[in-house]
Amino acid sequence: MNAGRRRGILWGLVAALLVAALVYAFRPQPVPVDAARLARGELVVTVDEEGETRIRDVFVVSAPVAGWVKRIEAEVGDEVVAGATVVAEIEPIDPAFLDLRSEVQAEADLNVARANQALAAAEFEQARAEYEFAQAELARARKLIAGATISQQALDDAERRARTTRAALATARARQQVRDFELARAEAQLLSPRESRAERGSCECVPLTAPVNGRVLGLAHESEGVIAAGAPLIEIGDPSDLEIVVDFLSIDAVQIEAGQRVIVEQWGGGAALAGKVRRVEPAGFTKISALGIEEQRTNVIIDFTSPATMWQRLGHGYQVEARVVLWEGEDVLVVPLTALFRHGDAWAVFVIDRGRARLREVQLGHRNGYDAEVRAGLAVGDQVILSPSDRVSDGVRVITRD
Repeated sequence: MNAGRRRGILWGLVAALLVAALVYAFRPQPVPVDAARLARGELVVTVDEEGETRIRDVFVVSAPVAGWVKRIEAEVGDEVVAGATVVAEIEPIDPAFLDLRSEVQAEADLNVARANQALAAAEFEQARAEYEFAQAELARARKLIAGATISQQALDDAERRARTTRAALATARARQQVRDFELARAEAQLLSPRESRAERGSCECVPLTAPVNGRVLGLAHESEGVIAAGAPLIEIGDPSDLEIVVDFLSIDAVQIEAGQRVIVEQWGGGAALAGKVRRVEPAGFTKISALGIEEQRTNVIIDFTSPATMWQRLGHGYQVEARVVLWEGEDVLVVPLTALFRHGDAWAVFVIDRGRARLREVQLGHRNGYDAEVRAGLAVGDQVILSPSDRVSDGVRVITRD
C-alpha cells in the first residue's frame, strides 16, 4: 500500500471519529427531573387559619360610682375568690377648685347663712321668752280660778296663749335648725381639696370584690386617681376554661359545621392538640388583610378535646394554628399537587415509563394544600414527575435526580 492511500485511510478514520464525536455531543440528553412514586395512604382535607385562645367568660369589674379609686395592689395572675377578694376601693371624689367669682359668691352665701343663723337664734330666744311668760300666766290663772277670782274665759285665754307660744317656740326651733343646716352647706361650698384630703380617712369607701373565682387577667386602671362611673378597672377570668376563636374567610366558614374535628398546631408545644368546632358565628365582619385587601370573615369557636394537662400552659390571647378537618380518608391513592397541571379541561401528570415521560390525564377527588385524591388514571407504584419544566413533554427521555 502506497503512502498516499495510507494517508487517505488515516484522514478518513479521523473524519469518522470527528463525526461520531459531534453526533454524540449533540444528541438529545435525558432531562433531569424530580419524581415521586405513588402509594395509598391517609389524606386529610382541612381549612387552616391562625387564631388565638381566650377565656370563655371574662368579667370586667367597673366602677359603680364616680370617685377616687385607690391604687390597685393586685397583679396580673393573682388568684381571686368570688365575693371575698377585694380588688379595688373607691373613695368620695375631692371637690373642685373655685374660680374667683365662685369663691366670692360662696363667701357671700356664707355670710348670709351666718346672719340668718343669728336671726333665727334671736327669734328662738324671743319665742322661748313668750312661751315661759305664757306658762307663768297659765299657772297663776289656774290658782285664781280655784278661788273664783277670775272668770273661766280668762283661764281659757291663758291656756290658748300657752299653746300658741308653745307652737311658736317649736317653729322657732325648727327655723333655727334650718339656718344651721344652711350655714353648714355654705361652709361646704368653700371646702378645698386639701381639707377634703385631710378628712378622707374618716370617709367610707366602696369596696369592689371579685365576681367569680379565677385569676386577674389585666388591669385597666392600676394607679389611684379620679374615675367616672362605669369606668373599667380590672379583668378577671378562669384560665382553665379556655376556648379558641379563629376568624376564617367566609367562603371557608360555609364549609365548617359544629362537631367537626380540629387539629391545633404551632401552639408552642411538641404534639398537636385535638379540638372540636362548637359554633360558627352567624354574623361576619370586614377585616383588612396585610396586603390592604378587605376580606369578609367569620369567627369559629373551638373547644379543646385533648386533656387539660396537655394545654395547661396556654393562656388568654395565645396564638395557635387551627386546622378544621372537612374530609379525611385512610386508604386513598394520593398524588402530590406539584405533579399536576392543566391539559385542556382536564388534569394531567407526566408518568415515567421506561425512561421516557408519558402524558396521562387523571381524575381527581378531594385535595388539600399538598396532595390530591386520584380516582382514575394512575395506579399504585406509578412514578410521576414533580414540577415538570417546559423541557418535559410527551415522549421526552428523562432521568431522575438522586
